[in-house]
Amino acid sequence: MNTVTTWNPFRELDEAQSRITRFLGGFPTRMGEGNGHGLTGTDWSPLVDITEGDHEYLFIADLPEIRKDEVKVTVENDILSIFGERKTEKKEKKRKFHRVERSYGTFRRSFTLPQNADGSKVTAEFHDGVLKVHLPKTPTAKSRAIEVKVQ
Repeated sequence: MNTVTTWNPFRELDEAQSRITRFLGGFPTRMGEGNGHGLTGTDWSPLVDITEGDHEYLFIADLPEIRKDEVKVTVENDILSIFGERKTEKKEKKRKFHRVERSYGTFRRSFTLPQNADGSKVTAEFHDGVLKVHLPKTPTAKSRAIEVKVQ
């Protein structure tokens, strides 16, 4: 018996983009991410949101199934780095896997600090697989208009 399958071009585009992203994620990442080793290879790259408030920048990284002690946050040479590892699940020999899409292994994300950020006061919190890195802004002198009399 034949079954009719509805063609959805957007689903195919989404799947193609996911394959390309996974493919490119396996290549070495950015040059010299503050570690002095030139190219750095990673197994996967977590998604990170960056927002800016009045007093700080906030980096939010999704790190599901990763423990707090498997994540490290550093600031060196005006580069904020988040790195760690998600360990591979132990595969059961009796189980047959039809699809494995989640990424495992080491990861590293690095960001150049904005000029008005104070990297010496960075703080981080980790809860329920979400890492939040708070990067305070440095106080800046408020500009004021000065009237200059022309003689």
